[in-house]
Amino acid sequence: MNSLVCAVRAGLLALCLATGAANASVVIAGTRVIFPAKDGEVTVRMTNQNTTPALVEAWIDSGDAHSTPDKVSTPFLITPPLFRMEPNRDQSLRILFTHSEQPLPTDRESLFWLNVLEVPPKPSGPQFQGKNYLQVAIRSRLKLFYRPAGLAGDPIKAASALSFKAASAAGLGALVVHNPTPYYVTLSQITVSVGGTSHKVDTGMVAPLSDLRLAISDLKQAPSAGSTVQYNCINDYGSDVALKGTVLP
Repeated sequence: MNSLVCAVRAGLLALCLATGAANASVVIAGTRVIFPAKDGEVTVRMTNQNTTPALVEAWIDSGDAHSTPDKVSTPFLITPPLFRMEPNRDQSLRILFTHSEQPLPTDRESLFWLNVLEVPPKPSGPQFQGKNYLQVAIRSRLKLFYRPAGLAGDPIKAASALSFKAASAAGLGALVVHNPTPYYVTLSQITVSVGGTSHKVDTGMVAPLSDLRLAISDLKQAPSAGSTVQYNCINDYGSDVALKGTVLP
């Protein structure tokens, strides 16, 4: 088993990082994982929608997109970490909080990433004998938000609490987004209306109790105060929520 794991990591992980166009057979329920600290564990459901089995490996990292299971150190345990998924079957991953060498903040969320690596079985049959073929391993990477107990406010309403200020840098307009809440807010789409023209703004994720500067690539000056900001945020359930704001003076 160890040699198989090493082969997967060494030969296929790098490949899967560069194959975003491939379609995964193992489908994960949801687009993010919310981990309430008071529960101590969460369950993530997966389904193998293919007619062939798959080898699946799962791990959690703290932000390194090139992480591997043997080099990560996070306060979580996944069970099972490595398993075979039969075709058209479901599998549950249990994620448990163990301990942290450095205590996690208690006044805001902490961000981690759940990785699920799917390796298809080796093709069999006479049509493959003596022929070259390419196997692609697919890695899914989902945000995992560790949510301490007793945080102020409602996470569902966090996106509506964002505020916007005008800025400029290097000859381009920008918006500074302020998040006064203890929750991460992911902006999937944002535009600002200046002089009757809508300008597309870069997107991103605003950390708790923090600011995020977003460039407006087709606007040469800072947007004026009172300009309308239309933005979409992704909530706990993976749904896109449309909201509206105003550029502050």
